[in-house]
Amino acid sequence: MIDPPVESVCASAYTVPTDAPEADGTLAWEATTLVLAEVRAGGQVGTGWTYGPAACAAEIGERLADVLRGRSALDVTGTWQAMIRAVRNDGRPGAVGYAISAVDVALWDLKARLLDVPLHRLIGAVHDEVPVYGSGGFTTYDDARLTEQLTAWTRRIPRVKIKIGESWGTRTDRDLARMRRAREVIGPGVELYVDANGGYTAKQAVRVMREAADLDVRWLEEPVSSDDLAGLAAVRAAVTADVTAGEYGYDLTYFRRMCEAGAVDCLQADVSRCGGISEWLRVAAVAAAYGLQISGHCAPHLHAHAAAATPNLRHLEWFHDHVRIESMLFDGCLNPDGGAIRPRSDIPGHGLTFRHTDAAAYQVTP
Repeated sequence: MIDPPVESVCASAYTVPTDAPEADGTLAWEATTLVLAEVRAGGQVGTGWTYGPAACAAEIGERLADVLRGRSALDVTGTWQAMIRAVRNDGRPGAVGYAISAVDVALWDLKARLLDVPLHRLIGAVHDEVPVYGSGGFTTYDDARLTEQLTAWTRRIPRVKIKIGESWGTRTDRDLARMRRAREVIGPGVELYVDANGGYTAKQAVRVMREAADLDVRWLEEPVSSDDLAGLAAVRAAVTADVTAGEYGYDLTYFRRMCEAGAVDCLQADVSRCGGISEWLRVAAVAAAYGLQISGHCAPHLHAHAAAATPNLRHLEWFHDHVRIESMLFDGCLNPDGGAIRPRSDIPGHGLTFRHTDAAAYQVTP
């Protein structure tokens, strides 16, 4: 077949206000920014995105576009490696890594569209459906808002997660009260997950989980900073919930260290941060080598096809903010009824189409 070169690379950013004030254990926000990457070749357009500062768009336009133009649109892995090498002095962690991730997803989507196959078939499907868990439960929510969100999820999804670690772990009384309220709302048949976003110390996290022992918490995310591997391992050894972290990983070595330290029961990774689908697949292989499953952090539609091609997948995060934004700005969003999403097999690429007209009101870059 013809091997089309990349013709152009475009990036734009869109800031969408939240539908209510939001916060977790260590951060508060009132808007979320989506950065879109579009790569053109052979009459097709591949689309990828990330959630991060608008500066990611500048990195794509000013640095990565020059790397891509003229390269084969089919050689995604080679182009990914070229991007990694090009940003050596820019610093890969953070906004640069987000930008690479968005472009890498766009390249995979483009290749699948050029070959006229669904993306999960191109990678190599393992699962027909991908389990998800409802995620939100922000510390800013009152009981009524929390109850409303949890109730809506449990009609569709048998796993839910709320935020704890409020105010850097200084409100454990309210954390425990909200965990108890969550269990009351969802009942005994739904799995309860919690996320402290690094707000506790190790022993504090253990104490909180012991006080919540009757709530059957199954998933304890970032009880301490994800950089504190010894602390994660200590909490993991002391609690019954599965301990997890990894959403801030930007390269393979980060994830290897986390696995080597025995820090987690399930490794997290984020396609929109870690280096895109190309790095996700390698991270999943590292996790498998340590006998661990992998879970996708946020941006569920960005992860769906790669997750369906991952043998050691546990689930994806059906995160309130990103699900809302993706449903506002893309056609082709998936349905989580029954607790899983099912990548479509009748549409090439990842199956999502960005609605530029609807997004125009939120655009913050040219």
